[in-house]
Amino acid sequence: MENFTWFNPTKIIFGKDSHLQVGEVTAAYAKKVLLHYGGKSIKATGTYDAVTAALKSAGVEYVELGGVQPNPRVSLVYEGIRICREENIGFILAVGGGSVIDSAKAIAAGVCYDGDVWELYSTPAQPEKMLPLGVVLTIPAAGSESSDGSVITKAETQEKRSCCSDLMYPKFAILNPQLCYTLPKNQIQAGGADILAHVMERYFVPNVHTDLTDRLCEATMKSLIGNLPCVLENIEDYDAWAEVMWTGNIAHNGLLGRGRVEDWASHNIEHELSAIYDIAHGAGLAIIFPAWMRYVYKEHPARFVQFAQRVWDIDTAGMSEDEACHAGIDALEDFFRGLGLATHLSEIGIGEKDFDVMARKACVGGTLGNFKKLGVDDVKAVFELAL
Repeated sequence: MENFTWFNPTKIIFGKDSHLQVGEVTAAYAKKVLLHYGGKSIKATGTYDAVTAALKSAGVEYVELGGVQPNPRVSLVYEGIRICREENIGFILAVGGGSVIDSAKAIAAGVCYDGDVWELYSTPAQPEKMLPLGVVLTIPAAGSESSDGSVITKAETQEKRSCCSDLMYPKFAILNPQLCYTLPKNQIQAGGADILAHVMERYFVPNVHTDLTDRLCEATMKSLIGNLPCVLENIEDYDAWAEVMWTGNIAHNGLLGRGRVEDWASHNIEHELSAIYDIAHGAGLAIIFPAWMRYVYKEHPARFVQFAQRVWDIDTAGMSEDEACHAGIDALEDFFRGLGLATHLSEIGIGEKDFDVMARKACVGGTLGNFKKLGVDDVKAVFELAL
């Protein structure tokens, strides 16, 4: 087990009707906030009315900035920074999923940064101060509600980059599974793949003597695998949604990776895919992760055998090591297909014409991953396996 420090200061407020507490919780930080959200869905579902009523009741003034898109754009971040400075905003409240939260984090950092906020995502520059922010989560997927990271896209250059800092942890995150009842099927599908990928980035590592976190990762994956089909079958299954929502948080709050080196090659490879083709991040991961697995499994096959046995309950007796590894990967692909997700690029009309440029951009900062170090040729090979 590796040496580690674990820090997560985000206060989680979980359960039925918990979003109605947002006014009093926010009022402890500021009396004037930026209310940041995506499209029309939070208004159609009543979440907007409930949140704004709670803010007004607590005496919190708010300025709105909607319009966050999947793969959130730095152009909207610039607008948010301008509003916060002009309106003397003291707090940002993100109501939505990972894209909204990531955008809010970028705004919070940019308000306090003297240069171009994109420098925090594209160079080694780090935020030294940020506006505080809170979250009302409506889409369990990205885990950004209690993570130290944010991912932003610069559409003009088709770049998708991340920034991580201890300053990026939200002050609080309100998780009410009832707010998931109106989610469209495609967001549930892609969100499930994203959650599972967050765990697998931490699970598939070269470390040994990590039994506790192995078991925690496996339990988290099995919970997601068992409960996600239930919410697809019955959108108002509160108990299943509660499991999925809490699983999404645990998957990316940092706990599961302690004592391990973590990988993150698949995420970085997928970022190049969604930067150019603007597909949902989770949908891209459902395609990239199995391809990455098939490319790297021989580096540490015992980890893949364990994945097959413990996560998918596959009886590997009588199988060769190679067969057992592939059985686990096949089971993952079958799960994604069962959710209704594509598992190959050709299924969503993407060919090989951009493989070279995506591979080069993915490795612009050096090699990717730790399970197996990947260079440009390796990344291109993963794209080819994903085709």
